Amino acid sequence: MTAIQNRYEFLYLFDCENGNPNGDPDAGNSPRIDPEDMHGLVSDVAIKRRVRNYIQAAFGNEAPNAIFIEHSTNLNKQITAAHEATGGAPSGGGNRTQVGNARNWMCQQFFDVRTFGAVMSTGPNAGQVRGPVQVAFSRSIDPILPIDASITRMAVAEKVTGAKTKADYEEWENKQEEDSLRTMGRKSLIPYGLYVAKGFVSANLASGTGFSDDDLVHLWDALKGMWDHDRSASKGVMSCRGLYVFKHVGTDSDATQRVRQAMLGCAPAQRQLDFSTDSRPVDNAIIQINKRGGLVGSPRTFSDYVVKINKDRLPDGVDLIPFC
Repeated sequence: MTAIQNRYEFLYLFDCENGNPNGDPDAGNSPRIDPEDMHGLVSDVAIKRRVRNYIQAAFGNEAPNAIFIEHSTNLNKQITAAHEATGGAPSGGGNRTQVGNARNWMCQQFFDVRTFGAVMSTGPNAGQVRGPVQVAFSRSIDPILPIDASITRMAVAEKVTGAKTKADYEEWENKQEEDSLRTMGRKSLIPYGLYVAKGFVSANLASGTGFSDDDLVHLWDALKGMWDHDRSASKGVMSCRGLYVFKHVGTDSDATQRVRQAMLGCAPAQRQLDFSTDSRPVDNAIIQINKRGGLVGSPRTFSDYVVKINKDRLPDGVDLIPFC
């Protein structure tokens, strides 16, 4: 596979309605927030996890689009497999050539290694890979209000001392008061939030992993469709609301120099990614995300926003590809 030849940045818009977009383990799994301004946050690893899940579902976890970081697996298993496949040192150690061969094998087999990179020196050593695709923490356009709702579960999951069979549990149930066989719980959610993630794709780092144009298409497909394969009661309704990709193509009349410009970029990333909002206007912003005129109260649906694209503000040598 030939690595990509262009640098990219992208703005990714997604929303959450009556759900928890990303729970914070340090706050009882409540939705993540910036305590200074109460804007919602979604971690980069939460986005990458869902990209991985989509790719795994789409390609059946088969090479060259297998997933290295799977749920409930030992990563050293695949690193050992890399050394076994390349005649390396599966029991650990390995010289520079063996480590390099194992690293290349991992890149060839696993989409997420080619894309996001990985630390593969946790047992048998396959080195480290710097991934060409990186995503920053997502932030909501407006402040969010986490709600902690009480719920009733009409059953219990108590481990009964001495119960070994179904009949033992039935005997225990028959001795309990009916109200004691119910329990209370809590569910954290937000009424609504529109989030924006900023992403980066490096052509130079792609040359080291083999991240190709096909991989790039798979990445865009995952970002557009991953929420449809991540439904759960806690997530509410989450949807992709916009994917705006900035592709550096170069301006020079000389073909060789134009290729170099396309790889290195024709403008700093912030020129493309600094979007404008009502509360934080940005002069000359390419993407504007504003509340719809006449809105009373807090936004509750995506239709409460208007997204405007100003293609005339694009820097020279940069194209804009709006995917959705």
